[in-house]
Amino acid sequence: MWKQIFAKTTSRTGVRRNPAWILIVLSLVTVTCFAQPAPTVPDGKFDHFSTGFPLTGGHRQAACSDCHMRGIFKGTSRQCAACHTVNGLSSASKKPVTHIDSTDFCEDCHTSSGWKPTYKVDHFSVIGSCASCHNGRTAPGKGQNHITSGNNCDDCHTTSTFSNAVFDHTQVTGTCSSCHNGRTASGQSSNHIRTSAQCDDCHSTRAWTPASFDHSGVTAGCSSCHNGSSATGKPAKHVTTSAQCDTCHTTRAWTPASFDHSAVTGTCSSCHNGTSATGKPAKHITTSNDCDTCHSNTAWTPANFSHNGITGTCSSCHNGTSAAGKPNNHVTTSAQCDTCHTTNAWTPASFDHSAVTGTCSSCHNGTTATGKPNNHVTTSAQCDTCHTTNAWTPASFDHSAVTGTCSSCHNGTTATGKPNNHVTTSAQCDTCHTTNAWTPASFDHSAVTGTCSSCHNGTTATGKPNNHVTTSAQCDTCHTTRAWTPASFDHSGVTGTCSSCHNGTTATGKPNNHVTTSAQCDICHTTTAWTPASFDHSSVTGSCSSCHNGSSATGKPAGHFVTNQQCNICHNTNNWTTLVFRHSSTAYPGDHRTSLSCVDCHKTNAEIVPWPNSAYQPDCAACHAGDYRPGKHENATVSTNRNCAGTCHKSTPEHRVSDRSWD
Repeated sequence: MWKQIFAKTTSRTGVRRNPAWILIVLSLVTVTCFAQPAPTVPDGKFDHFSTGFPLTGGHRQAACSDCHMRGIFKGTSRQCAACHTVNGLSSASKKPVTHIDSTDFCEDCHTSSGWKPTYKVDHFSVIGSCASCHNGRTAPGKGQNHITSGNNCDDCHTTSTFSNAVFDHTQVTGTCSSCHNGRTASGQSSNHIRTSAQCDDCHSTRAWTPASFDHSGVTAGCSSCHNGSSATGKPAKHVTTSAQCDTCHTTRAWTPASFDHSAVTGTCSSCHNGTSATGKPAKHITTSNDCDTCHSNTAWTPANFSHNGITGTCSSCHNGTSAAGKPNNHVTTSAQCDTCHTTNAWTPASFDHSAVTGTCSSCHNGTTATGKPNNHVTTSAQCDTCHTTNAWTPASFDHSAVTGTCSSCHNGTTATGKPNNHVTTSAQCDTCHTTNAWTPASFDHSAVTGTCSSCHNGTTATGKPNNHVTTSAQCDTCHTTRAWTPASFDHSGVTGTCSSCHNGTTATGKPNNHVTTSAQCDICHTTTAWTPASFDHSSVTGSCSSCHNGSSATGKPAGHFVTNQQCNICHNTNNWTTLVFRHSSTAYPGDHRTSLSCVDCHKTNAEIVPWPNSAYQPDCAACHAGDYRPGKHENATVSTNRNCAGTCHKSTPEHRVSDRSWD
């Protein structure tokens, strides 16, 4: 039987069903198995407390028979559900059908005084969604001013309280101000910046602050909002100024700020006093100078310290405390800094060696000051024997005191030795070189007994270049021992023609603009030089202008007499300037009685004669028409007697070119 009862109170999945059901079953079992007649009450009173179930609340008004059915008292169930259910044992009020679906026991929420008010609700055992109870009927639902939302209650609220809700904004589709209007949800505070912008332009759904304000649409001055009321204003220690915030600050942040010093009229220290603005640090040089004496308004550093007004010594400040002092490796000296350094920078320093009385090496020992490098010539001489106090290099080595040979030092170890391509020789360096420099070297050929090519073979010494004239002659046939050029070629031994060497390959040949000729070079040129050249015109058969055309040879100059005559009509082959011209044309009337100059007939610089009376050319009247006297010529016209030298009824003419008299 117990098995059957347990089966009724347990679901197939083993989950406990309604505990009221279990209590009813247990009550029936108890009543059935253990019910006993009611005890006798001698004086008509019974202390119900003695049963372990004191009567409280509504139970105090109930009749005994309301709970103890059929006069059975002992074994009556103490559980609420044994009576207060639809199938309960007594006629007690029943759990309404609209009761919240819950696995709670009655006493978890109710008291014996009545079903209402419910002193608490244990939501832990409540079955179903929040809204299944909080629907305004079973339990309080959303208020009239609740945000319109399709969310479940527990998306924002907890079972502890409605307030302190955490709102999930992800499902919100409307604007912020549709809820954050001061009624449905908190809106702008009374001191909020006046704006028509939506909340999410500056705020996020996580919290009101921090807010990221969008200044792009702001048209008024910064201080219209940043006045300490609407928005953060200037702090108490802010530099006193009436300038707008954006003169120095940006809308991104207060700092860093770029202060505009251009409008500042006061001194630097009026603000940079450590209170209004950063002042001098504790280790600053003690000075009453104003900041801008050394610093700029761009930054504190680099500072350009003005030493102009300094009257004290350098070390009064450059003592390692007020300002940088001497480094640890500084030359030990009690001299003031400005003996070597300038006020511009520590380096370069010009060390004043004039006051030095000791030797160079007393300081230049590698400890106090730079000493000799490892590859220095081994010497015990003092530095100033070769070096100067200006610099280490260039050094002027004093060879005068050297008594050994050059190679005793110039051996490649102590000092530079012979390079790998040096002429093989056992001679000492000073045979060719001087102590001033390696080059130029003056090789002493006087002692050479061999031929030039024994050394000048391209290996021991420079040999013939690739374009050298092919010859087996020794170098000194043309060259001297002083230099390769100029070379004096000895043509006396040449038996071939000039062009056998002067062909443009072996030796220089004819240039491109050379007169076209097959004659050998020595017809015109000498072996001394190409120019001057003496041209032999005796064998020329062509005309002058065939060569003297301005291309092959010099042609007529620009102001030359205009003529088609060949050059040799006036010039000769010896020179251009001695002119000898004889008229040979049949049109030439012959020499006149007086000596005429060229320009008497050739009025222009041309061969063509401009006849004064061209209608009579080439007769005498072409020039002498004006001299004609018709009366002396039997009134014949000038045209009739146009040829003055003509014969008129006589065997000989009356006039001649050489004598125009009538005789």
